[in-house]
Amino acid sequence: MVLSDLEIIERVRSQRMIEPFIERQVREGVVSYGLSSYGYDFRVANEFKVFTNAYGRIIDPKDFDPKAFVDIQSDDFCIVPPNSFALARTIEYFRIPRDVITICLGKSSYARCGIVLNVTPFEPEWEGYATLEISNTTPLPARIYANEGIGQVLFLRASQECSISYADRKGKYQAQQGIVLPKV
Repeated sequence: MVLSDLEIIERVRSQRMIEPFIERQVREGVVSYGLSSYGYDFRVANEFKVFTNAYGRIIDPKDFDPKAFVDIQSDDFCIVPPNSFALARTIEYFRIPRDVITICLGKSSYARCGIVLNVTPFEPEWEGYATLEISNTTPLPARIYANEGIGQVLFLRASQECSISYADRKGKYQAQQGIVLPKV
């Protein structure tokens, strides 16, 4: 069952599920963020890792080379080059209850511009800032607005708690604090 806006508010208050938490949808002059009917529109922080081929690196999830990207920090926006990719993180810190799993989706305002957001589900008892994977599928540079909405998370409540949570498994991305690179 999907959590409603009222259930999300109750969970945020009792379990600190999202911090900071915006209890209403913010829309004026920005890509929207905050509480929605059955989910939460999260924001992208102002730090990005934009992939570059300047050093001729190979992307390898088992041996990730930090020289494959450049670090960009901007309170306004980040430009993702054509047919390129960037990593970022959420402003919000999430604490997922043991009886909840999430589905994360990109916002349509970006999708309509050829920007694809990939965020894996937040498993029961995972917590941290989510690392965001942003793809610019267009032949043009794309602007990603820092501190504004970029995706939505839907919270699915199970009929019973899971037997083994992400925390129980000591998941490798537990309590991540920034943009976290691939781990094996």
